[in-house]
Amino acid sequence: MMALASIAVIALFVWQGNNSFSLWDEGFLWYGAQRVMLGEVPIRDFMAYDPGRYYWAAALMHLCGNNGIMVLRAALAIFQAMGLSVGLLLIARTVKGRSFVYLLLSAVILIVWMYPRHKLFDISLSIFLIGALTHLVEKTSGRSYFLAGFVVGLAAVFGRNHGVYGAVGSLGILCWLSIKRSDPTHLARVLMLWSVGVLTGYSPILLMLILVPGFPAAFLEDVRYLFEVKATNIPLPVPWPWSVSLTSLPAEDAIRGILIGVFFMSILVFGTFATLWVVKQKLLRRPVAPALVPASFLTLPYAHFAFSRADVSHLAQGVFPMLIGVLVLLSYQPGRIKWPLVLALCVASVWVMTPFQPGWECREAKCAEVKISHSTLKIDPGTAQDIALLRSLADKYAKQGRGFIAAPFWPGAYALLEQKSPMWEIYPLLPRSEAFELDEIRRIEASNPGFALIYDMPLDEHEALRFKNTHPLIYQYILNNFTLLPGSPNPYYQIYRAKR
Repeated sequence: MMALASIAVIALFVWQGNNSFSLWDEGFLWYGAQRVMLGEVPIRDFMAYDPGRYYWAAALMHLCGNNGIMVLRAALAIFQAMGLSVGLLLIARTVKGRSFVYLLLSAVILIVWMYPRHKLFDISLSIFLIGALTHLVEKTSGRSYFLAGFVVGLAAVFGRNHGVYGAVGSLGILCWLSIKRSDPTHLARVLMLWSVGVLTGYSPILLMLILVPGFPAAFLEDVRYLFEVKATNIPLPVPWPWSVSLTSLPAEDAIRGILIGVFFMSILVFGTFATLWVVKQKLLRRPVAPALVPASFLTLPYAHFAFSRADVSHLAQGVFPMLIGVLVLLSYQPGRIKWPLVLALCVASVWVMTPFQPGWECREAKCAEVKISHSTLKIDPGTAQDIALLRSLADKYAKQGRGFIAAPFWPGAYALLEQKSPMWEIYPLLPRSEAFELDEIRRIEASNPGFALIYDMPLDEHEALRFKNTHPLIYQYILNNFTLLPGSPNPYYQIYRAKR
């Protein structure tokens, strides 16, 4: 399966590895990897996801002696190949005769959903959790309980939400495995083994909390802020199938919209009924495909990921337990059921996800070639113009490595120009306290940035989410200490140069 997964990932990388670039989320990851290479610590020194992904990317970038975007994408592709190989292995073990055609269709379904590129860590982690918990279902030894907990803890090193989802799914499976057992202490004993595994897997973060100065306070503040905002993301309305306007959209887009809504519904339906079914089978002492058990128990926890910001990007990151569960379930069905349904799933997946692939953007030669970190990328003309603007401003107002401000949507600007952000919060989307803003202003004063570019757009059309409303003190500081330049190329771009 590793061979098939590697061939698929390499083919995809050759097709679109140098296509597209985002100053937004991809830039957020790239900046963090660059700063880790320079000795900074995620969360403590800059706003970040959990540290694991940065150290993975920075390690490969260090080995290659290159902090560029293509090396970062290569690091992601390696992680993607590992995740895809685990997913295909789980499916292959239930396919009668290990049908190559079925596995090929499964590979197409899984890889087309591996989007967006900068979130391949999250997608692969969900598959790793299914794999570890499948091993637990197959071999209920003490070692398997420890290993399952270890993978849950290690997943949390890359993203604490994966640790939570893995823990919820694991507890469900531990209870499932305890059904019909006469030993009343069994659940407590295996829970302890699993917990030791979790702590061992999470030990990199625990060691950072003990050994890295300043990290404990920053980490706890990061967790506290999540409870303060009471959300893990900025929500969007769920695109239910019935919300699609059939009259105002082209037929192709209307069908895609309906299918997206169906996939959102399918996660909830599959997660509910598959979990009830595997529990029923256990009560009746009937066999169940091992991979179907964790896929069922993880589908609803990962539904939280999909629905936290209900767009295609987050759907893709939360859909894999359901996809693997459905493919495992179909794999041992009669041919008259299996083939029509797996083909339908493949067609629906390709229909929904193909337009979002980076390689699809440039299929009609609409992209511009731009040099980024010694690599030539094909990107959309709008982003190419933004990059040219940033470089021009840096040449005029931030020479010889002087810093600048790019807020709130372009953390990739710092990575592009290989400059340190003057603010800790490199992606300032949500409101912060007055004390936090004052600390940020002190950092800005110390760095003496040469210019500021404020992307004055209401995120998701919410006026409250304009930068001047989420960070009024920092915005006022910019107005007081910078001069607005005329002739902005975009009505949303407010460009300022420093007065001093």
